[in-house]
Amino acid sequence: MSDLLKLAIDAHGGLDRWNKVRSISATLSISGGLMTIKGFPEILKDVTVAIEVATPRTVMSPYGGPGRRGVFVPDRVWIEDAVMVKERNDPRASFAGHVRETPWDELHRLYFLGYAMWNYLSTPFLFTRPGFILEEQPLHEEDGETWRVLKVTYPPDIPAHCTEQLFYFDEKGMLKRVDYVTDVAGGIASHYCYDPKSFGGIVFPTLRRVVKRTPTGPHVSSGTAVLLDYSAIRVTDHD
Repeated sequence: MSDLLKLAIDAHGGLDRWNKVRSISATLSISGGLMTIKGFPEILKDVTVAIEVATPRTVMSPYGGPGRRGVFVPDRVWIEDAVMVKERNDPRASFAGHVRETPWDELHRLYFLGYAMWNYLSTPFLFTRPGFILEEQPLHEEDGETWRVLKVTYPPDIPAHCTEQLFYFDEKGMLKRVDYVTDVAGGIASHYCYDPKSFGGIVFPTLRRVVKRTPTGPHVSSGTAVLLDYSAIRVTDHD
């Protein structure tokens, strides 16, 4: 494990604590300009997102209507109540040819939010799994602080925004920013993390804001592409 990754993992609760975790459930609201562009101007208020730590799987409820829930696994997404409502196999392939302005249906949004939420709630512990390539980059100065930067290359079995991402950590190892390209959404983004709090011994950002990024840097003072506002997070251990 790299020195920077160890610092980050210790700051977010430690690997020993993480290895006891089976699942995580979060209550949050989801909004932002990207959702509006994609055809979903309404705010998803107080939605519950539950992930399995061992494997990419996310359940969102309610989703697609009262009493319904959306389920994400890498090769399939579906919406269900007492019976199957809608489903799509090989969901990532359905984004072929999309640009930022391409509208989505409910299953497109479910795939995007499903893999994103699984990644967000698993970071930085996720990077201890086999197949990740980690390279520390030059120091970064922002807002009067010096952040250490970790370039992360994802293995092909982990669904993510893109294969290579940059993670910025402060001197204590807390996650401050992530840079990536949203392959399925056609955007170039910087993702800021705020208000970290401990839930069940694991530290999570409770506010996440995604903004547009250009060669001159993030457009922090412009519109918000995605805003994730967490009101509660619950950590469940193995029996």
